[in-house]
Amino acid sequence: MNIKIYSIDKKGKNSLYAPLIEHFIKISKPFAKIEVVDIFSNSISKAQDVSPIKAQESYSKELRGFLDRGFSVALDKDGLELSSEEFAKKVLENRQDVSFFIGGAFGFEKNFINSCNLSVSFGKITLSHKLAKVVLLEQIFRGLSIINNHPYHK
Repeated sequence: MNIKIYSIDKKGKNSLYAPLIEHFIKISKPFAKIEVVDIFSNSISKAQDVSPIKAQESYSKELRGFLDRGFSVALDKDGLELSSEEFAKKVLENRQDVSFFIGGAFGFEKNFINSCNLSVSFGKITLSHKLAKVVLLEQIFRGLSIINNHPYHK
């Protein structure tokens, strides 16, 4: 299984969260190859200074080319709230390629979300991009553990 996480985020290997991100990628290796792709450009930076709508448009423009890479899942505050078991079955089970999308500070345009196969929410709380990435990676590993009968989930 191949999993890619596309995030509107400045590349930050020295991030406080980098060791956790690498940890979950490493322990997931027996079940899936996971790659995290951080995307941030001058056009995103400028758009974020103009308006939330322009920012969302810039996120869509940068990410739209990655939508055709397997089953696509947008993280969105209005998405489905799934238990870990539901996440495993609905998102990961019987899939070869899964792409996750984490938006920027202003979230995604509805058109982008509608272009994805599914949108998922981690609840009503707001998480930073980097923390959302860690939570997503933990849920991916938990989901992989569930579908592969690994004891981590128990």
